[in-house]
Amino acid sequence: MVKKNGLSKLTQLRALMRNVQAGGIREKGIQALIVNGEDAHQSEYSTERDQRRRFISGFRGSYGTVVVMQDVALLWTDGRYYQQAMAELDPPEAWILMREGLLDTPTIAAWLASNLPPKSIVGADANLISYTEWARLHTSLTAASHCLIPLPENLVDKVWADEQPAPTANIVLPQSLQYSGQGAGDKVRLCRNDMRENDATVLVITALDAIAYLLNWRGSDIPFNPVFFAYVILTLKDVHVFIDKSRLSQAALEQLKNEGVDPVFHSYENIHIFMKELVNSCSDQDKIWISNKSSYALHADCGDIKKHTDITPISVMKSIKNPVEIKGMRESHVRDSAALVKYFAWLEDKIKKTNECITEISGATRLEKFRQEQDHFIGLSFTTISSVGPHGAVIHYSPTTETDVPITDKELYLCDSGAQYQDGTTDVTRTLHFGEPTSFERECFTRVFKGQCRLSTMIFPLKTKGNYLDTLARESLWSVGLDYLHGTGHGVGSYLNVHEEPIGISWKPHPDDPGLQPGMFLSNEPGYYEDGKFGIRLENIELVVPAKTPYNHKNRGFLTFETMTLVPIQTSLLDVSMLTDKEIEYLNSYHARCLQILKPLLQGPENHQALKWLEKQTLPVSR
Repeated sequence: MVKKNGLSKLTQLRALMRNVQAGGIREKGIQALIVNGEDAHQSEYSTERDQRRRFISGFRGSYGTVVVMQDVALLWTDGRYYQQAMAELDPPEAWILMREGLLDTPTIAAWLASNLPPKSIVGADANLISYTEWARLHTSLTAASHCLIPLPENLVDKVWADEQPAPTANIVLPQSLQYSGQGAGDKVRLCRNDMRENDATVLVITALDAIAYLLNWRGSDIPFNPVFFAYVILTLKDVHVFIDKSRLSQAALEQLKNEGVDPVFHSYENIHIFMKELVNSCSDQDKIWISNKSSYALHADCGDIKKHTDITPISVMKSIKNPVEIKGMRESHVRDSAALVKYFAWLEDKIKKTNECITEISGATRLEKFRQEQDHFIGLSFTTISSVGPHGAVIHYSPTTETDVPITDKELYLCDSGAQYQDGTTDVTRTLHFGEPTSFERECFTRVFKGQCRLSTMIFPLKTKGNYLDTLARESLWSVGLDYLHGTGHGVGSYLNVHEEPIGISWKPHPDDPGLQPGMFLSNEPGYYEDGKFGIRLENIELVVPAKTPYNHKNRGFLTFETMTLVPIQTSLLDVSMLTDKEIEYLNSYHARCLQILKPLLQGPENHQALKWLEKQTLPVSR
């Protein structure tokens, strides 16, 4: 079978758009189609089958929205992916890149409202768009006399046809109390307490990591994320699980029962039928709790029944790790840091002392092998970003056989990587230079480090929104007119998604952020990127902990961060003259901690190289 090229895909899709017939359309056809890369659970990362945005546009990034009209096709994405999108849109002449986040870039809703012919009809798959996004689009389009409708079938799937990959349905395994720290029955009871407090008789759970957390199960349906396709509906009496029961291991079934949950199983595909039947059986006093982040299609199933649309209680529960989860996260980061020290020591030796060519791909492969040697390793938490020189400026660059280049002592090397361990999830970025960096590279690196240090040492009131802390990491860059076009931090799951909502640190507000609380894990990752030249990013994972302060105004309580990542910062890249005494003290203290904790893991002749590298990299600095 000959695969369709980018232009033929658009041509076929536009023909289908002209022939759409759906309820509410007086005349045949739609004028615009919205396509995203999400699945029916609004997951950040998708299976191959759900990569509709990639299929129709060629763009492989994890974030973006496509709009197709008869005469134009557009992709909205943010600063992480500008360069990548320009290189991947297929064919480039058929697409317009809309750089989300820039002041002169309109939103999708605003652009459609201004550019559609009068009284146009816009179509979308209501299963793949959250209620929040649907409502935003609907309001803007209606105000401009346009109409947004749910399509009876997915048009991209029709173009994809036989080439579309089959759905994944891998085995589901238990996450034991040894690592979860809390039984599923206890979690269900806490959810029901919150339901009663909010007068809800039904709780609809659609986010895959929330379901995995609630049931203490883990899967592998989506690459890098230990989740599985399912829905859960809680009532005050029953737990309804929508999944093919044959996928469940006997151990998973037994553990759930032992933890006090005896679910009612349904077919995964039966969710919409069940929702409608449930709604029909509800009284006027009943209320359904369904997050605005769930699909518009599921919200539509609720009809006119009363709804509570806050994020589910599980979102906050899984963000605040219990003592067992904190212990696992702490220990997994120690082992992961040891693997990274081994890799960077090995890499530097290869570059400086041998003629062996190490490339972006072979380096990433070797790093994965070092991680595989660690206890409780399951897999990577995302595709390793192993990037040299100009590739580092592509924020979410992933090397391919076509782009792979050697790692040398002539350019900066940015490595952003992470792993899934049964007791925790890691994510760490280091930028290194194995030769002589330019003065500008050193200045940028130093300013990025200053931002990371500033955020890591900040003391702030309990339940401060992460959004309020973002400028701390940017202050040193902003002072000289530099910046980076991505968030500063994201939540991290406990053997769950490496990007965990609802918390984060970003210039963009996180509307569902409950405020930072002890037990939360976030990344701290400022950066700077010079297009076509280099990229710099430093990323640590931080644990939110109580701060010791001489005062406690109105007993509010104050917090700070404890750094979990224990990989040295390359001091030879720093311009130490730019650092304050406090920053030097922080760096030396951090490096002393790296050496103290990692040294016991790097004993024996097989670790001699790594230990020597660690000892050298953690030597104190001074002006």
